[in-house]
Amino acid sequence: MLTDERHAYILRQINQKNTVTVQELVDTLGHSESTIRRDLSQLESVGKLIRIHGGAKRRVAVATEDTMEEKTVKNVHEKQAIAKRAASIIQEHEVIYLDAGTTTYEMIPFFKNKEITVVTNGVPHASLLTDLKIETILLGGKIKQNTKAIIGTLAQEQMKNYRFSRAFLGMNSIDKEVGYTTPDLEESSMKRVAITQTDEAYVLADASKFNKVSFVKVSDIEDCTIVTTQLSEENRELVSMTRVVEECSK
Repeated sequence: MLTDERHAYILRQINQKNTVTVQELVDTLGHSESTIRRDLSQLESVGKLIRIHGGAKRRVAVATEDTMEEKTVKNVHEKQAIAKRAASIIQEHEVIYLDAGTTTYEMIPFFKNKEITVVTNGVPHASLLTDLKIETILLGGKIKQNTKAIIGTLAQEQMKNYRFSRAFLGMNSIDKEVGYTTPDLEESSMKRVAITQTDEAYVLADASKFNKVSFVKVSDIEDCTIVTTQLSEENRELVSMTRVVEECSK
């Protein structure tokens, strides 16, 4: 087996099982222990895994947060495909919660001519919703400058008075073990309240959000349905852990 093939196999095993031993790889791949250890060292040097005694474990990237402006120009076509699929789930006369974020923002043009009520903590979201004459409730509270999201205790308490048919959430990071995470404590609290106040919670996530962990946990992986573009093979395990709605055309 060629080096690249061994490396690909090792990474698949780690992504599936989180850890792998040198002996397992020696037995399966039929190469010497020194070759396998060299493979693990090479993969660690490029940040693909972390070596541990007797083997290796999965490296989880800790995500930082971009500004709203930075997020807007990333993965635009993928976000629009996800947004279109998510919007198609909504039925007439539903009351939905629309979380702050660039992918949820892309949903709004697809609401045109829908008879729905939207509750949101996104300041740009509320502006566009009202431009399209969608019945809108903007939560009150502190505005987070870099994401234009309304956060804080006041907004959380207001949201607890509402029940939503569905909630559509942005998320910074998704990991099959850790779950859904975000860098900001107050934004994570807003998302957590939204999940408790809805019958159906959806997380809109492009490919860049998977296999990452941010500072604050929002919920476990099975608590929400993921709406994404076609999953990569390494993320296929998510299908067995929670409901996934895929939009394959980007």
